Amino acid sequence: MSDARPLAGQVALVTGASRGIGRAIAEELARQGAHVAVNYNSNQQAADECVAAITAAGGSAAPLRFDVADPEASASAIFGLVNERGRLDILVNNAGIALDGLVLRYKTEDWERILAVNLSGVFHCSKAAARSMVRARSGRIINVTSVVSAIGNAGQAPYAATKAGVEGFTRALARELASRNVTVNAVAPGFIDTEMTAALPEAVRSTYLSTIPLGRLGTAAEVAAAVAFLAGPTAGYITGHVLAINGGMYM
Repeated sequence: MSDARPLAGQVALVTGASRGIGRAIAEELARQGAHVAVNYNSNQQAADECVAAITAAGGSAAPLRFDVADPEASASAIFGLVNERGRLDILVNNAGIALDGLVLRYKTEDWERILAVNLSGVFHCSKAAARSMVRARSGRIINVTSVVSAIGNAGQAPYAATKAGVEGFTRALARELASRNVTVNAVAPGFIDTEMTAALPEAVRSTYLSTIPLGRLGTAAEVAAAVAFLAGPTAGYITGHVLAINGGMYM
């Protein structure tokens, strides 16, 4: 890739990058010149396909397997990446799970698991990445949350709680790292056209569409473009911000 690209020479880690929004983010960061570590937990084939697509397009990427919910594994993988590549400029905390269910029927083990992945995972990865970024006095941490953190959604109280927690964490960490020239921001996608949403019944999709002023689903590429902007040199004066990408779904 050309060195004229805004992220040329930088190293990025995207968690949960094997498919959907995460894969789109990985591909966009690579397109802009970064070497991308494509994190996955279980789907090695999908991660390899993402890496192959990036490589075929002229970019640089490698798979990196670890479970973000495991603090030791997360730290070991991130420290290993820094040792191998000599730096870590961009961390995108995208990995997440949705274990839907009404609160009155929700299993405690599901609550613990969704907290471990969606909220604690962001903490584990950010803590490890921040060590390198603080030493370098430069870095970008971008967290992927959701419109449901602001509007709530029946059957998704635990998911909404984790995403709202990530937004609070984003603002607090932004204050902690600002003096070291490390910015921390979040993007909050709305109803995005992915494999997950494609599997929803048509009636459910129609209901969601009726709440979106722009009248269409968002695309993973649109989310990726926003993440790349926050990761790039022109966003250096933005920190502690949550960027809504929802077609006006919640104003």
